[in-house]
Amino acid sequence: MEKPVFGTIKIELYSNIAPKMVARFKELAKEGFYNGVTFHRINDSVIQGGDPLSKDNNPKNDGTGNSDKLNVPAEFSDVPYNAGIVGAARMPQNVNSQNSQFFIMLKREPQFNENYTVFGKVIEGMSNVRTISGVNPKEGERPLENVVIKSITIVPKQ
Repeated sequence: MEKPVFGTIKIELYSNIAPKMVARFKELAKEGFYNGVTFHRINDSVIQGGDPLSKDNNPKNDGTGNSDKLNVPAEFSDVPYNAGIVGAARMPQNVNSQNSQFFIMLKREPQFNENYTVFGKVIEGMSNVRTISGVNPKEGERPLENVVIKSITIVPKQ
């Protein structure tokens, strides 16, 4: 059976707001780090991906992995967490633990404001984000069938 294709999602990166997180995201994308990771967390608010452990056969460790690079410190801004905003995931107890994981907002979540680093926004393909958000069945927030990121490509703004 052929795996579903959810389409392209284009993100504008905010290097003026979160230069360190944008640099990390670009670095990892250019290395091919994100190729084959999954959106391991899908709920009413976000789809989240970027964990290299989501490539293995142990769904219990999804959401706990990072790249082998040092964590990125928080870069808070006044950009509100509305639908389409891309934020840096982190460990709950450490605001300076951004690394490789990221999430895309499905709706406004004011409690995220100034608690997570905003580093971009979806500018094309939000319908694909919403399609991914509807994937079922799930075990908790993790889809039972992997929603795989084929690749992330960095292209200069035209």
